[in-house]
Amino acid sequence: MKLLLSLVVLCSFSAACDKKDAPAPVKKLTLQLNWKPEPQFGGFYAARESGAFAQNGLDVEVVAGGVGTPTVQMVAAGKAEFGIVSADELLISRGNGADVVALFAVYQTCPQALMTHASRGFKEIGDLFRNPGTVAMQKGLPYASYLDKKLGFERVRVVPSPGGDLGVFRKEKEYAMQCFVTSEPIAAKKLGLDAQTFLIAEAGYNPYTTVLVTRGDYLRANPDTVKSVVNGVRDGWTSYLNNPIATNQMMQKLNPTMDMQTFADSAAAQKDLIQTEETKKYGLGTMRAERWETLGKQLVDLKVVEKAPPASECFADLLKK
Repeated sequence: MKLLLSLVVLCSFSAACDKKDAPAPVKKLTLQLNWKPEPQFGGFYAARESGAFAQNGLDVEVVAGGVGTPTVQMVAAGKAEFGIVSADELLISRGNGADVVALFAVYQTCPQALMTHASRGFKEIGDLFRNPGTVAMQKGLPYASYLDKKLGFERVRVVPSPGGDLGVFRKEKEYAMQCFVTSEPIAAKKLGLDAQTFLIAEAGYNPYTTVLVTRGDYLRANPDTVKSVVNGVRDGWTSYLNNPIATNQMMQKLNPTMDMQTFADSAAAQKDLIQTEETKKYGLGTMRAERWETLGKQLVDLKVVEKAPPASECFADLLKK
């Protein structure tokens, strides 16, 4: 009887120890991107590849997007726990009743720009609209409405965006087109074209871009998990900015339409848009309420939203100190 009792006690103790020493279960999550694997998402892939997510007890599936991927709607509907959107897209969605919250802003300076020929001799973005010519852009976007209201389109002919195609740009010297400074200008340089870019932010419209978001109810129910994701993302972006080569090689296999030199050039072009004086002080991905308030007022002024949601509801500061 004593031997049996001892075995029972020993087995109970052993089971308790095994349970105590067992690793915490890995949390499986989905991060939905809004475009293909490119350097603008390098830090998210690096967080997965370097083990930054795993070190935080996470198994994160990074899902590539494409043209028209409804990322913000997917997050709001619970089809993905996390997603990538722009700050103005988030404000518009919140204005329409979607409880989507920003967690980490990769681009502190929006990479949206207008590209024209350097031979035109322009000094600032306003010169594009003070001189005759053609500007190709998607007029329905908030930034286009902002430029129209601030600079006016009276002297230029506005046509639809060519979607990255440089055919017309090569032929017409008085032509400008919307672009991302991490993409089309690099392609133009490879073709030997004298491209010059002007950031939309120079005109005063500068939403955070490549913003990690989640649902408000998911954040409230899983604060520790969300913080772990944010910590992993920050570590991933730190790793990628320090050395993007391995992650670029992995992304190039997923997106073979982009060659390795373009991956390298794009990663270099985005660094100053991601690392700023503010991030040096507060850390990568930081966000300020003043920026959200300014953007909200701009969208109301443009009649994109009827009322701007409070800045405090738009983002959560979960960055580790």
